[in-house]
Amino acid sequence: MSECDYIVIGGGMAGCSVAYFLSETANVVVLERESQPGYHTTGRSAASYTTVYGNAVIRGLTIAGRAFYESPPPGFTEVPLLTPLGALFFSNDAHLPMLEELLEDVDDPARLVRLSRDDVRARVPVLGPQVVAGAYEKTARGIDVHALHQGFIRGLRANGGTLHTNAEVRGIGPTSSGWQVETDHGTFRAPVVVNAAGAWGDVIAERAGVATIDLRPLRRTALTFRPSAGIDFAHWPITVEIAEDFYFKPESGLLMLSPADEVPSDPCDAQPDEIDIATAIDLAENATTLRVNRIEHKWAGLRTFTSDRTPAAGFDPAAPGFFWLVGQGGYGIQTAPGLGQAAAALAQGKPLPSVFANTGLTGQELSPARFR
Repeated sequence: MSECDYIVIGGGMAGCSVAYFLSETANVVVLERESQPGYHTTGRSAASYTTVYGNAVIRGLTIAGRAFYESPPPGFTEVPLLTPLGALFFSNDAHLPMLEELLEDVDDPARLVRLSRDDVRARVPVLGPQVVAGAYEKTARGIDVHALHQGFIRGLRANGGTLHTNAEVRGIGPTSSGWQVETDHGTFRAPVVVNAAGAWGDVIAERAGVATIDLRPLRRTALTFRPSAGIDFAHWPITVEIAEDFYFKPESGLLMLSPADEVPSDPCDAQPDEIDIATAIDLAENATTLRVNRIEHKWAGLRTFTSDRTPAAGFDPAAPGFFWLVGQGGYGIQTAPGLGQAAAALAQGKPLPSVFANTGLTGQELSPARFR
């Protein structure tokens, strides 16, 4: 029997980030069902940091984490967490109202500027003549997902916390003083259990006898390919069709392409569907002069949303000591430092830290009580 202050179920970005921040003042154990942490969604992310992506809560969480990204604690990482990228959102005539809505919603020239058709095609020359306008986010960055995830794990261990892999939860239930979790690595007890199990979040809740919150795992597909010789794409921004029909971006000397699909799925080791791969290629080849002659790599991952597409971070109102940290959707990497700090504070009964001062967030927006 192992006793600790917090048991975190899930060793992906969400679980490791909250565990890292909790471990600054508490004894934390992380339980990961796979042989390596971050095997599922964390390791399959598009890895972009953009403050104009997602709803107001997502944007607030992203902005709150900027300082951590730019100046992580000493020893956290040996490489920059953010790298230059930029984000270009382009529109045809049919989707122009969506572009106007984005520009009106953000309304901050320091972050997002309007582009003419010529400006758009100057930045990404392969875009076709149907493009009529665009918007450019100059503050968007690429994220080194591996460095971020490993930094959280390294920091957790340096603070005295532990991470167990191959530790699937076999049983979980309340005790007189908190929660008991049974795994292949033994039994763990703590006053608080943090459910950061991603697509398996509702599964963990059911095993614990806690009402689920209707999490929705959605499969997203991606592929990489090498554009034709002579196309200088190394410095292109992440390029997104404003209705999110598809996007592409440079990645390790190739272009990554996704149809931005959202296919309902059970929790699983997601695999790409050939129809979705074909759809991505068709969309890109119809909207650009790009041609996908050979696929270098293809994969899929699950992006798990709540019904309002906003993460749940807080104690379950009907299960004392059961803390939800799920539903990050497609924003889990970019929000990790902000959401990790928020969740750690809420799990300790504290107000949100000072990095949230100008975001308008209070923590109530994240409460799972909204689903009861």
